[in-house]
Amino acid sequence: MALVLLPLLAASCSTLQRDPNWWAARRDPSGQAPDPATTPEAVIQVYAARAVGLKGLLGVHTWIALKPAGADEYARYEVMGWGVGRGAPAIRVNRTGPDNYWFGSKPSLLVDRRGAGVDELIAKVEAAVAAYPYPNTYRTWPGPNSNTFTAYIGRAVPGLRLRLPPTAVGKDYLPNGAPAGLTPSGTGVQLSLLGLAGVLVGWDDGIEVNLLGLSFGVDLVRPALKLPGVGRLGVP
Repeated sequence: MALVLLPLLAASCSTLQRDPNWWAARRDPSGQAPDPATTPEAVIQVYAARAVGLKGLLGVHTWIALKPAGADEYARYEVMGWGVGRGAPAIRVNRTGPDNYWFGSKPSLLVDRRGAGVDELIAKVEAAVAAYPYPNTYRTWPGPNSNTFTAYIGRAVPGLRLRLPPTAVGKDYLPNGAPAGLTPSGTGVQLSLLGLAGVLVGWDDGIEVNLLGLSFGVDLVRPALKLPGVGRLGVP
């Protein structure tokens, strides 16, 4: 396994062309969120972008952006660790635009829901944000972190059909130490030991084994291997 995995991880790392001065890297809009001025319908989008610094070799940062019907701006929700130790909240709202580059990394669009029925989903997402059990806590590994938050939203609002990539380290950290729960897509079940070990099976999630926060698995619906650091190898 190691002989196969190490070259793949090396190849993945070599493609991460991140600015070493990450604090000065681009954070402008990526052009993936529709303009509210010309999009009156409701919109929910979920994004993932490679994390900053060495964390980006293995993981991504995820967030959710939403715009109710007729609204003239988005609300962006995410969890961040910066400043939490000094009393800042972990949940950040509208720190930047809905689809902005994450310190040089262009985000990938994981969910894009628009139109009929989306306002109802938005109400459920906002209720889930308010109910998140770790609003003032952040731990990079094994969680709760930004991906723990996004996975929590996905479990609470299965209508999103959220497919988090295997690089979303922290997604398997179940709230309050629960040993079992829904998968982030809401289409399956998983077992987890504090995010350090576990297994999940879901229609949208595929089959994954979690070892020390790293996910290995297969996707049968959209055939692909799922590997830590690398992500998905197969059908996009």
